[in-house]
Amino acid sequence: MTRVERRFRRQFAMLERYFPSAKAPLEALRSKRWRLVRIPLALFLVLGGIVSFLPILGVWMLPLGLVLLALDIPVLRGPISVFLIRGRRLIQRWHRRWRDWRQGGA
Repeated sequence: MTRVERRFRRQFAMLERYFPSAKAPLEALRSKRWRLVRIPLALFLVLGGIVSFLPILGVWMLPLGLVLLALDIPVLRGPISVFLIRGRRLIQRWHRRWRDWRQGGA
């Protein structure tokens, strides 16, 4: 297993820790049996993210679709891992600033 593959798997483990209720669906989607469902679902999510100006569809669909596509396309695993790491760090930074602001204002 390559370094990129290990990092990609670690990011999925982090997602499962942050969202424990999503652990079962994430494990199911990662199994080989779901490949025929996963690829069309990922393409639908990417296309839905591209046309996010429509009322029901949103930008949230694009990263989710790319993460699902990265399960089947090894070339995407490196960039998607970097995206997940940077996104997690950004959310942690926002959370820290919010907490500091709340403590300073109280």
